[in-house]
This record gives sequence, structure tokens and C-alpha cells, in this order.
Amino acid sequence: MPDLYYIEDDASIASAVKEYLEQKGFCVTICETLAQARQALKTRTPTLVLLDWNMPDGRGDSLCQWIRSSWKDLPIIFLTVRGDSSHIISGFQSGADDYVVKPFDLEVLYSRIQALLRRTGNLSGRYLSCGGITVDQNLRTVFRHAAKSPGGQTPMPSDSREEVPLSAAEYELLLYLMLNKGKTLTREKILAQIWDVHGNYVNDNTLTVTMKRLRDKLGQPPCLKTVRSVGYRMEDTR
Repeated sequence: MPDLYYIEDDASIASAVKEYLEQKGFCVTICETLAQARQALKTRTPTLVLLDWNMPDGRGDSLCQWIRSSWKDLPIIFLTVRGDSSHIISGFQSGADDYVVKPFDLEVLYSRIQALLRRTGNLSGRYLSCGGITVDQNLRTVFRHAAKSPGGQTPMPSDSREEVPLSAAEYELLLYLMLNKGKTLTREKILAQIWDVHGNYVNDNTLTVTMKRLRDKLGQPPCLKTVRSVGYRMEDTR
């Protein structure tokens, strides 16, 4: 089922769009503020984003730019009353794929969503997100959002993100945990998946050292849990 985020603070419009698109087979999550949208994106990557321009805590174009900084191919459609040419141009320059002006016909909106997804496909599986960490499986890149600096206590600004350079083993370890988010993976299973599958003998300390380096580079994220005497688990934190 395609997963869609709709960033809209008008409850009546949000409800109508949500009801219609869910009848068409979408799972729709409403975000009433930009802050809620950012938090949702840090937790799970949707198939598509619908975005209003005027929000209680800022402008939609700033969120569009923020999304583009980490989710380069995630489909974004502006859905707004701002129909003058300057706003339309600004919307596209911010990274939007399409621009729909209110009032709009729900069937037309659905057709434009379908047309966009035919061009882009469902990219949500490309991105894995948990606790402010995002993995782009195609580019094998990792980003962290609004986390503590490695080894320090200074927080990053809430809108910021940075790419985290990882070794091959660190990346494979993070990817394996992300692909199994919410599941506890034993140390034995992780060792077999990351190292033994390549025919390389390693001892248990290899995982401990790699995990420590990974945590340091990610800024000691609370979403990366140690299950004492068992293994590790990635899970979203509030």
C-alpha cells in the first residue's frame, strides 16, 4: 500500500483528501505542522509527500528544500492556495515535482499523483529511516538529522542534517539493523550475516569494536539499542 504524507493544517481539507485517497488504496498520514512532518520523515520514508505552503510554524518551501537535501528523488506535490507565478516558480525551484492550486478536484489530484508515481516508481523502499538516521540504499549513503555531535553534547539545529562517512563493515551493520527495524538481532546472527557470509572468520570482539565505531560516528543515537547478553535492535524513539 503506497504511504503518503499530507502536510496540511486545515482539518477539513486534510480530512477530505485523506478519505478520498484512502479509498484509492493509499495510507495517508496527516501532519499539521512542519515539525511533525520532519519527525515523521525521520522515522519512515513515504511513497509521496503532499505539501501546503502556509503552515503554522513556517513555509512549505523550506520543508521542501529540507526534504530534497536527503531524499533526492522523493516525489513532492505542492497543494496550496498560492497560485501566483512567483510562488509556483519558487515551489519548483525548492524541489517540488508538481504544483496544484486550491481549490482542486480530487479526481484531478489523484490523476496527477498517479502520473508522478508512474515516472518515479515507489521509492520508499530505497530509503530506510529510524530515529533521525536515514540510509539511501541506492547511493549507500547515511545521513543523520538533529543529533548530537560524535563524542560531544552540542545538538545540531533541528533542520540540519549531515552525511556520515562509514566503513564498509559499519555500513553493512547499520543497513542490516535498519532492514530489521523493531527486531532484536543476536550477536551470532549479525556476525554470520555481516562477516561469515563472505567466508571471513572473525571473533566476537569484531562486532563490539565495529558497533562502538558506528555509534560514535552516528552521535550515540538512542534508537540503536543494546539488548544485554543477546544483541542489538533499531527502534524509533520519541
